[in-house]
Amino acid sequence: MKKLGFIFLLLAGAAQAAPFAKGDAEVGQKFFDKNHCNRCHIDMMGGDGSGIFTRPDHKVRSAAQLVTQMNFCSGNMGITLSAQDEQNLGAYLNQRYYKLP
Repeated sequence: MKKLGFIFLLLAGAAQAAPFAKGDAEVGQKFFDKNHCNRCHIDMMGGDGSGIFTRPDHKVRSAAQLVTQMNFCSGNMGITLSAQDEQNLGAYLNQRYYKLP
């Protein structure tokens, strides 16, 4: 019975793991900068473009929504994100702006 409880605790911890746990935020930032991802954000929001992430009515409320938005934006720029690109870019954006649980 103790083994079952231990397994349950492990599974519960895994379910609450940070989104983009397989990503590298530093690599994600380099990808973001290299591909000029902020160009559209600056055009839309002005300033340094970060307002797109911090506005009260931002669209992203979950890791899944962030992946959808990243793919939408990258598609507009003609970039196809690999699964690892999603993890790295998501890790960067989440660490810097979103702070998703």
